[in-house]
Amino acid sequence: MDKGPLRVLTVPTTPYSDQRPGSNGLRRKVHVFQSRRNYLHNFIQCIFSSIDLRDRQGSALVVGGDGRFFSQMAIEVIVQMAAANGVSDSTTASLLTLHPGASRSTRTGRHSPVTSPQVGRLIVGHRGFMSTPACSCVIRKFKAIGGIILSAGHSPAGPDGDFGIKFNTANGGPANEAVADKIYQISRSIEEFAICPGLRLDLTTLGKQTFDLENKFKPFTVEIVDAVESYANLMRNIFDFAALKELLSGENRITVKLDAMHGVVGPYVKRILCEELGCPANSAVNCVPSDDFGGQRPDPNLMDAADLLDNMRDGEHDFGAAFDGDGDRNMILGKHGLFVTPSDSVAVIADNIFCIPYFQHSGVRGFARSMPTSAALDRVAKATQIELYETPTGWKFFGNLMDAGRLSLCGEESFGTSGDHIREKDGLWAALAWLSILATRRQSVEDILKYHWLKYGRNYFTRYDYENIDIDAACEMMEDLEIMIADKSFVKRRFAVEDKIYRVEKADNFEYTDPVDSSITRNQGLRIVFSDGSRIIYRLSGSESSGGATVRIYLESYEKEYVFQETQVVLAPLATIALKISQLHHRTGRTGPSVIT
Repeated sequence: MDKGPLRVLTVPTTPYSDQRPGSNGLRRKVHVFQSRRNYLHNFIQCIFSSIDLRDRQGSALVVGGDGRFFSQMAIEVIVQMAAANGVSDSTTASLLTLHPGASRSTRTGRHSPVTSPQVGRLIVGHRGFMSTPACSCVIRKFKAIGGIILSAGHSPAGPDGDFGIKFNTANGGPANEAVADKIYQISRSIEEFAICPGLRLDLTTLGKQTFDLENKFKPFTVEIVDAVESYANLMRNIFDFAALKELLSGENRITVKLDAMHGVVGPYVKRILCEELGCPANSAVNCVPSDDFGGQRPDPNLMDAADLLDNMRDGEHDFGAAFDGDGDRNMILGKHGLFVTPSDSVAVIADNIFCIPYFQHSGVRGFARSMPTSAALDRVAKATQIELYETPTGWKFFGNLMDAGRLSLCGEESFGTSGDHIREKDGLWAALAWLSILATRRQSVEDILKYHWLKYGRNYFTRYDYENIDIDAACEMMEDLEIMIADKSFVKRRFAVEDKIYRVEKADNFEYTDPVDSSITRNQGLRIVFSDGSRIIYRLSGSESSGGATVRIYLESYEKEYVFQETQVVLAPLATIALKISQLHHRTGRTGPSVIT
């Protein structure tokens, strides 16, 4: 597809001080990207500039996202900048070409040649859409050097909503701290970026498009791919689709309700569950991706996915699942709206892991959970004598263990579950894992869950989110809490609520030493562990788009015998203690959490 020679420009710019990527990349309100001159261009250039020149030569880069508002504009810019930072022929290597992002002091007084940043080809999802799990899949399939994912996860979208950019590395997982810091350091001193403004890409046509560029570059190639099919093919190699088809469309089929919440995973649900496995078309709802997710927050929890919960309550459907905007999170429901907590979900999958053919062939090398996630998975690991890892929140920690061959299944309490088939959490995979268990055991979700609790006991678990709190008040509260629990006298302290007494056995700020590379990650959450195994955990996170803060309180209590009680009733004493210790309501003026899960 000959577009003629296109001009490559080097555009002066000035740095921004707030482009440090978080655990989910750079997230800001849409208006920040729209109103701040070159804000998007700067960050994209910093990603390109962070990749070693020798590694970039002849490599592929994946681009896709959840289709939220501003995505089309961002993809156009990324493609234009990838072309300008593109593949050089052998003559270009002798040119003294500026590496955008390098300071002028780096370039003056040097006589050795510097090559341009190089990307062999760009692989873009059809119409720009690609779920986060599919991005990881495609990066690994094409052996790409990484991928740029345009998403703000489960945050609201639209002109007044959020937008995000995340860089995943060659393993398909989120960039680690070293890469993120390199991007940030470049962002602090960036002086110019390279772009090919005349390049126009057709996102609607599958196949390769080639563009000729000036400055002796080789032709720049973009391949538009069907990411849904790439992902579906991976799922076919993991699950027994014949057994799943019998479960979903056979004589004794179960009925399901699947809510894509107007996110990018809708076409994946339709292709795999409906077209291939035989679910009726009306089993899948909200499957047309929308740039504002239908005006709703695409977060698969009991509050934001309330419509699915209501549909499940009448008992018409045996299994329900909801997925977030970019397809990496999931919520599992049983008949009558029975909620399976993410902590229980990963534990049940672990206990039934050989219902999934992939693990029958690969074996199971380890389990892992994030620190705030309940210890339900630990009990399965102990019973099966499989190694258990407790990590900080963030999928990159799981990815490191997977790359080292130590981990097969992992999960986070924040509705993320996945295996080692990719390096991201995977909402649809989790639903297919549950359906595989149902197909093998021919029991209901409720029966499987109750059996699990009777076998292992139950880790009652809940999370209180206090959103958009004044960040100074939140930080002061967390600092005072840490001082309190660090005092030696705090351990062994007793708290009495009604007829229950809790004695503190351990209190700390969680610290993780990675068993693979010995890197240390500190300050990951304040933990109070009681002698009966109950836990209170406090974590603070900045709301990158609003400027406020979110305080999360996690409550967990283990019961061996009384496993059929109401969660909030069981955890009420711990909630009383958690609020008393922190004085959160008094300090913030709040009367209750924004969200309870």
